[in-house]
Amino acid sequence: MKVSPKDLKKLEKMGIKTQNIDALRVIIETPNERIVIESPMVTKANVMGQEAITIVGGTTRVESKAEPKVEVNEDDVRFVMEQTGKPEAQVREALSKANGDIAKAILSLTEGQGS
Repeated sequence: MKVSPKDLKKLEKMGIKTQNIDALRVIIETPNERIVIESPMVTKANVMGQEAITIVGGTTRVESKAEPKVEVNEDDVRFVMEQTGKPEAQVREALSKANGDIAKAILSLTEGQGS
């Protein structure tokens, strides 16, 4: 259901500029999932400098956003423990957050410790 030209003229008289967008798909990402809307009807409106986009209809599906598990190498854990003096659990967490990057993990564990 697109906005008709007659309705567009009425909206323009009220200071609202609208535009139909020929969208194939709309994807909304949240921290835990992706909401995919196929073949939606999308309208963009500009009201007093503020932009609003309206999405209507379409087929919706929800996809889980599972984060890939980072494999932490045992040798890396031992190395970082030796370099930082931190406990194994803390080192594993730092390596995981750093996606296995040893230098980033060491930096995150030693920031603010001064020489």
